[in-house]
Amino acid sequence: MTSITGVGVSPGRVVGPVVQMPPAVAEPAPDGALPAGATPETETERIKAAAKSVQAVLKSRAAAATGDAAEVLKATALMAADPMLVKSAAKLLAAGRSAERAVWEAGGQVAEQLRSLGGYMAERAADVLDVRARIVAELRGEPAPGIPDSAGPVILAAEDLAPADTATLDPDRIIALVTAGGGPQSHTAIIARALGLPAVVAAAGVTELPEGTEVYVDGAAGLVVTDPGEAELAAAAEYAARPTLPPFNGTGTTADGHRVPLLANVGGGEEAAVAAAAGAEGVGLLRTEFCFLNRTEEPTVEEQVEAYKAVFDAFPGKKVVVRTLDAGADKPLPFLTDATEPNPALGVRGYRTDLTSPGVLERQLAAIAQAAAQSQAQVWVMAPMISTAGEAGRFATLCADAGLKTSGVMVEVPSAAVTAGSILKRVDFVSLGTNDLTQYTMAADRQLGPLAALNDPWQPAVLRLVQATVDGARQAAAGEQEPAKPVGVCGESAADPALAVVLVGLGVATLSMTARSLPGVAAVLGSTTLEQARELAALALSADSAAEARAAVRSKLPILETLGL
Repeated sequence: MTSITGVGVSPGRVVGPVVQMPPAVAEPAPDGALPAGATPETETERIKAAAKSVQAVLKSRAAAATGDAAEVLKATALMAADPMLVKSAAKLLAAGRSAERAVWEAGGQVAEQLRSLGGYMAERAADVLDVRARIVAELRGEPAPGIPDSAGPVILAAEDLAPADTATLDPDRIIALVTAGGGPQSHTAIIARALGLPAVVAAAGVTELPEGTEVYVDGAAGLVVTDPGEAELAAAAEYAARPTLPPFNGTGTTADGHRVPLLANVGGGEEAAVAAAAGAEGVGLLRTEFCFLNRTEEPTVEEQVEAYKAVFDAFPGKKVVVRTLDAGADKPLPFLTDATEPNPALGVRGYRTDLTSPGVLERQLAAIAQAAAQSQAQVWVMAPMISTAGEAGRFATLCADAGLKTSGVMVEVPSAAVTAGSILKRVDFVSLGTNDLTQYTMAADRQLGPLAALNDPWQPAVLRLVQATVDGARQAAAGEQEPAKPVGVCGESAADPALAVVLVGLGVATLSMTARSLPGVAAVLGSTTLEQARELAALALSADSAAEARAAVRSKLPILETLGL
């Protein structure tokens, strides 16, 4: 028996045989030359056609997917349409390379450039290499890389998984994921949680496991055990026999009746309908990027109104929090962002794009206002990447000018957390984006396996910034008749039932998550009193590490073991 420890990113305990991700598309020969009768011009057209075909496949998969999976596939499809890749390949064709070799080298150059930028852009390098492999396979007439076929339920092991593959996993065939790379907020982790698959990332050594090796995976503990014994088999059997979670009844509350509305994160009308059917009490995060992706020019106000209204109509009379366009960094848009920035993660993204491309934000706010006027939803609007009280005040003015009554901001940058009191004197609410807040607080790229332990929302430093934000809300309300302005969480941490209890104990008012997570969070929250949540929050804050905080809190919540969460 051998134990491999990684970072648990999606709970569950299963036993099954390992299937390794098949070898990547073979690298074209370095001395590959243009075929007889071909010219750089004809081969460039062949590359363009292959790239278009790959993009069409990815867009088709995106249309068939929902939630985070759909967003990941849309972003990867954008990479397939990136003119920089084709232009770079065309230059190499002129130097005598074959089409396959030109694409291979060009993709490698683009990926290396992205890695050198760090942060979010480094995260996109995996997407480029995936697209590169797909284009080369298309040029060769080979099947595209993908998940291996298997006769029965298996545990998939890989160095890391390409977004396009992770997003289309079949949970009936793949019962768990284990990767040597990645981190808690990687695409693999996010989509595993969305699919409800047990998953462990940053588990060095899993790619060396022989095909067919029987392993035990504990997605909560971050453990992979080969040749499992009686204890592991019993744990997996207990998990399989766990009680079925009742559907969320639409009212989030602690055991003693403290209300905690449970909302959904969505990226369009179809997801909103799914979330409403799952009992979500509203939308805590509407990602408006779905209107802008795959566009070479800004969508019209009319197009935006139609898209937003589809979401609003799914929640009549309920709150829908709209995040204005979060372009930049990992979501570049040709009409809005600058691809040559030296460090896009710290560059012009989110609200900051209004500094360089004025008018886009105002037109988006006008579209949101029009859609709100045509629906019965309670529409709140928030800006991403706000760093100062001055920026928050200006955004509130823009919202008021557009006729939007309730304005707020995302707290993703440490400066916004520590100045939340000043910010909340200018806006009506804040929402913590814990994915970015963790990455910026710990200075740790969320895609890097070696830094996975740092990039963990259980980090006491991150929890203290959550506490600082709540304290700022209370400070802003001091001396006023009204209670403190609401502080919500819409990052991945809200989907972790144990961490959700801690967040409530810290004073967070609402939690927003993928619809699949609603029943688990509701069940655990409903088993805990507000006073117990506060005690658990204090326990987490006093810990010296993320691992210690998580272990201490989970040990006080036996319901997690009972429900297999």
